[in-house]
Amino acid sequence: MVEDELALFDKSINEFWNKFKSTDTSCQMAGLRDTYKDSIKAFAEKLSVKLKEEERMVEMFLEYQNQISRQNKFIQEKKDNLLKLIAEVKGKKQELEVLTANIQDLKEEYSRKKETISTANKANAERLKRLQKSADLYKDRLGLEIRKIYGEKLQFIFTNIDPKNPESPFMFSLHLNEARDYEVSDSAPHLEGLAEFQENVRKTNNFSAFLANVRKAFTATVYN
Repeated sequence: MVEDELALFDKSINEFWNKFKSTDTSCQMAGLRDTYKDSIKAFAEKLSVKLKEEERMVEMFLEYQNQISRQNKFIQEKKDNLLKLIAEVKGKKQELEVLTANIQDLKEEYSRKKETISTANKANAERLKRLQKSADLYKDRLGLEIRKIYGEKLQFIFTNIDPKNPESPFMFSLHLNEARDYEVSDSAPHLEGLAEFQENVRKTNNFSAFLANVRKAFTATVYN
């Protein structure tokens, strides 16, 4: 260290001074002066070397600090990226959970709608069965024929109404609307009371009475 060199230099000065005090001749004086110069030169060289070493050590220390700083910055960036990645993974997981829940809700809704449709289809099938039964019952007695036509409609055709022309058809169409209620249309000839008949059959669900009333109304058109 520089402090050690200064201590050695101080020791050399003291030794030189002691020799100087014990010397009387001019020859010895000159030798001591040369010795002193040599000591100063050697010390200066050593001091220069030491200072350069100290500078290198300082530079190495600063470089080491820079490396540590860069390494810490690199580690922090990696940590930040990792935290960001973890946050993204958590976000994707939450999105997946929401999507899974939505899919489950859709499945349940589809199952409910499927059940509703199945129930409605069963109800429709039962109604059609009753209609067919009624048709079979009144076919011979009332001269009634039922045909399935476009738009999921049933066409009811009465004959044996006009005595002058027994084969002359009197008809109307019927279907179930979105509310699953009877809806009557397309009567030929036109019946003024058809809307009232429709309302009654919706309330009572008595289809036999409905058919009988419609036939009476058609018969009335013949005699009016």
